Amino acid sequence: MTKRDYYEILGIDKKAPIDDIKSSYRKLALTYHPDRNKSPDAEEKFKEISEAYAVLSDQNKRQQYDQLGHAGIDMRYSQEDIFRGAAPDIEDILRDFGAHGFGGFGRGKSIFDILFGGKRRREGPRRGSDILYELSINFEDAAFGKTADLEVPRMETCDMCNGSGAKPGTSPKTCSVCRGTGQVSRTQNTPFGKFMTTSTCGTCHGIGTIIDTPCSACHGSGNVQRKRRLEVKIPPGVDTGSRLRVLREGETGKKGGPPGDLYVEIDVSPHNIFVRHENDILMEAAISFTQAALGDEIIVPTLDGKANMKIPPGTQNGHIFRLKGKGFSSLHMSGKGDQLVKIKVEIPIKLNEKQRQLLREFAEI
Repeated sequence: MTKRDYYEILGIDKKAPIDDIKSSYRKLALTYHPDRNKSPDAEEKFKEISEAYAVLSDQNKRQQYDQLGHAGIDMRYSQEDIFRGAAPDIEDILRDFGAHGFGGFGRGKSIFDILFGGKRRREGPRRGSDILYELSINFEDAAFGKTADLEVPRMETCDMCNGSGAKPGTSPKTCSVCRGTGQVSRTQNTPFGKFMTTSTCGTCHGIGTIIDTPCSACHGSGNVQRKRRLEVKIPPGVDTGSRLRVLREGETGKKGGPPGDLYVEIDVSPHNIFVRHENDILMEAAISFTQAALGDEIIVPTLDGKANMKIPPGTQNGHIFRLKGKGFSSLHMSGKGDQLVKIKVEIPIKLNEKQRQLLREFAEI
């Protein structure tokens, strides 16, 4: 299912300041909060606007979203990661709703109870983050494809501690504050009832365990950064903005989770002769006005080398000739584009007296 644009969801402009984002969220959350709105789709809409607010109210997440769209968020954050930083702010906004005559969080619900159905638990195996690698190639490589040798920096499991983060011979201990859940809850009595807020444990940072003696190689993280050498096949027909997915070559997973994927984003350098339009390539060929009038055969460059092209008599300036199959291969279908050659008739600037006389005679005739 395709996700809607976050700005569209909140009904705001892409340059909206944080105050406008918060104001719009407050109004929409008041309308669709499931304790107030009993329509079947209210809860889903509430989750949708809450997710939009959680991303757009965070400067880093908003920047990723503006640059890469939903892929920039989905590639880097789990659902809980999206809401983790914004949850206290959302709860502060929704806590005001008690004065509007509905439950809000008055029955002990936190924002995560609504968004995740109260099923939060200590962090288990998690898939590793995806990596975006930008690769510049030349025009010919985009046309014919190539094998690229990449050196990709990524986080990998620490060999010394096997990813535990603890010094060899020791092991992580259960956090005594959250008792291994990774979360702590706090209940407040207010004029509107009891409010319970749930937040990430500040002692273990949501992991549920504490490392007393960290591994000297990874400093307790369980991962170290290394450069991975890879060969990636670039298929014919790629263009600037094309993304190639290399499975399981992203960063290592956490707690035994699978690795992420590597996305290679292509940037094609411009050519000094050709311009690409979809799978066709365009170029200009200059001819003299006598060649245009009398016809001729000229040699034009193509991606495959040089080719002969006939100029029929009476060819006009700006006329476009088509060389079939001389363009780019289609990336998703069979077949190739064409080469379009636009004629530019050059008018001589300097004429000698004999040339002028011949042209006067031609004009009289």
